[in-house]
Parts: sequence; C-alpha cells; structure tokens
Amino acid sequence: MDNQALIDKINSFERWHYQFELNGILTPIADPNRVNRHMQRRAYFFEPLLQLCGGSLKGKRILDIGCNAGFWSLQAIEAGCDYVLGVDGRDMHVDQAKLVFDTKGIEDERYDFVQGDIFEYDFAQHGEFDIVFYFGLMYHINKPVFLMEKIAAVNSDIVVIDTDLSTLKGPFLEIHHEPLDDPRNAVFNTMVLWPTKQAVAAIARQSGYEVMMLEPKFTDYTGSEAFQSDGRRAFLCAKQSDLSKLAKLAGSLDEEPPSKFIRGIDRVFRKLGVR
Repeated sequence: MDNQALIDKINSFERWHYQFELNGILTPIADPNRVNRHMQRRAYFFEPLLQLCGGSLKGKRILDIGCNAGFWSLQAIEAGCDYVLGVDGRDMHVDQAKLVFDTKGIEDERYDFVQGDIFEYDFAQHGEFDIVFYFGLMYHINKPVFLMEKIAAVNSDIVVIDTDLSTLKGPFLEIHHEPLDDPRNAVFNTMVLWPTKQAVAAIARQSGYEVMMLEPKFTDYTGSEAFQSDGRRAFLCAKQSDLSKLAKLAGSLDEEPPSKFIRGIDRVFRKLGVR
C-alpha cells in the first residue's frame, strides 16, 4: 500500500482513540490529550508488568479483551510476546487493528483480531493465555463476575485491569447508563456497573487471583485527571507470579474507616433497632 492509499485508509475511519505511527504517518486522534494519557498509562501499568515478567514478554501468549485498535496488543508484540489475540465488539476497531499490524509488518502467525461479544466468544479455541489485558473495559459492562470467571478459565497467571472506579466506600458495583453510539462505550447494553476498588479486588480474588492495586505517579496528568483523583486505577492480578516484587508500587485496598458522623448515625439506628 503506497502512502496516499494508506492515508486514505486511515481517514476512512470515523474515529481513532489511539495514535499510531504508520510508515511515518500519524493517525488522527479524537482527543490530543490522550497521547500523553496513553504514554503515562504505559509507564503506570505496562512497565510494572514487564518488570514482573523479567523485563520482556518473550514466550508469553496474550489475550487483549476490548482491544480497540490494538494499541496494547502492539505494545505486547514489541515487548516480545509470542502471540496476541485481540477481541472487540466493534468491526471498526478490529479493522483498525488489522491495518496497524499489517502496516507494521507483524508476522501473521503472531496475532489474530476478531469481532465478537466478549460474553459469548470462545476464547479457549485459541488455547491458554499467560496474560490477559483488561483495559478500559470493566466499567463498560454489566457482568463483571461472569467475565472474570471466563478470563480465569483460559488464563494461567496474570490479568492486568485498568478501570474507572466508583468512589463509594466498600465492595460495591454502582449502576450507570451510557449511550451505545459512542465507540468508547458499551456495545450491547446501556446499563453498566462501575466497581469500587474493593469490588475489583473481591471479584478477582473470587476467581483465584492475588491482587495488587498500583498507585499512579504520573509525571503529567494532562488528559488523565481520573488517575489524579480516586476515579481510576490499575490492578495486577496473579495466580502464580509473585506480586510482592512490586510492593513499593502498591496502593491501599483497605476500606477507609467511617467518619464520626456516620458512626454516630449507625449508633442511633442500632438503638432504634433498625440495624
């Protein structure tokens, strides 16, 4: 494909969420601040993953659910993984990912991108996966426990979760609704469940994982305000790998103690026999 044909193909897509360099051409990006955001996210959770795996992903098989245009799948390939399977609910994202990998000259046997319903798609037909990428997805679905069980069934070790969070206190799932016509949102159901950080940990532990929440230390929070507050975090979950190696990067998963006001109200309710 010559450069003009590549430019025309790039511009034929309605929206690019990630920016790629393809033969010296930068894909457009809907929000320019996201360029910094994605660089910061890479340092935040992808580099600790590499550290946990000894510096590379050589020999690893990766499952990337909700893969979008394959940005994180490409990070995995460039880090040396043997194979990556990307699954996304939208044809546009799958077509973008295939264009990116074809233009980058990635060997066909090292990847597959498929369109499918993540709740219905049979991941197991592609074998077992050492690592699962679960990025920017948990808060766009309404069956997080079911999906985690599906992941655990085909995953031998590590899941990395990056998600927006409910700021309720405790292990809760908060109901939200989002329009389906935004390609960043849910594909099939407008009702979604935002987890608290304790809920993320509880769901992962229920499926057999040890869990560590990573504390963000971005050098620039432009486009990443949710990470600056308590609104978004990444989690490393492992069946076999020793997460204690990264203990210095961990944030607290402990529930904050209730305020004096809440404790006072609780005592009143108890005296009235309400609780």
